[in-house]
Amino acid sequence: MCSHYEPPTPSKLAQAFGVELYRQGQLDLWPGYLGPFVRRPANGNVQDEETPSLEVLTGAFGLIPGWSKERKKIVRKTYNARSETVAEKPSYRNAWRKAQHCIIPAAAIYEPDYRKGKPFPARIIRADGQPMGIAGLWERWHDPSTGEVLHSYTMLTVNADDHAFMRNYHKPDDEKRMVVILPQGLYSDWLDAPAHESTEFMRQYPAERLAVAQENGNE
Repeated sequence: MCSHYEPPTPSKLAQAFGVELYRQGQLDLWPGYLGPFVRRPANGNVQDEETPSLEVLTGAFGLIPGWSKERKKIVRKTYNARSETVAEKPSYRNAWRKAQHCIIPAAAIYEPDYRKGKPFPARIIRADGQPMGIAGLWERWHDPSTGEVLHSYTMLTVNADDHAFMRNYHKPDDEKRMVVILPQGLYSDWLDAPAHESTEFMRQYPAERLAVAQENGNE
C-alpha cells in the first residue's frame, strides 16, 4: 500500500520517460492531491513506428470512477487497487476492462516501519536512484455539479508477505502489500497491453533494487 509519495522533478521525469516538461506541482502527494502520470496520448499520435509517444498529465491521486457524484471522499479509498480484485471492484473495473494503463512516476514512496515499536515513515527509493515507474490505471471524470473534467489515477498493488524488503513495513499482523514497480524495459509493454494481458505485469519488484534513504538522499 502507498498513500504518500514524492513525484520526480520535472526534468528527471522528462529524462526518464521522454516526455515534455510539466509544471512542478506539490512535492509531497497524498490521496486527493494532484500529481503527474504518464500514458499514451489519447489521440494515438506517435513519433514514429518504433517509438510511440508518451504524454504526462496531471490527475488526482485516487481513482474517481465515472459514476461517482463527488471526489473528496472516494479518493481516500481508491488511491491503491488490489491486483487480485481490481477487475471486479466497481471503482476500478471500467478502467481495467478498457486497459486504461498509466505509469505513476515516483522519486520515493513512504511506508510505515514498526520494527522499533512506534511507526516512522520509511522513505523508499530505487537503489540506483532512478525514478520508480508504478503501474496504474487512469480515469476521466466529469464533476456533475460544476462540469469540470478531471483525470485521476490509482496505483496497483500485489501481496508482499514473502518479499525480503517490503515485508518489513506496515503493522506486524497486517497483510504486507507493495505497489507494482515496473522495470523500465516493460514501460511500453504495460502501456500497450490489452486488458487480458494486464495480470501478467502484476509482479513484485526485486528486493535488491530497493533501498531506504534519508530526506537528503543519503542511505
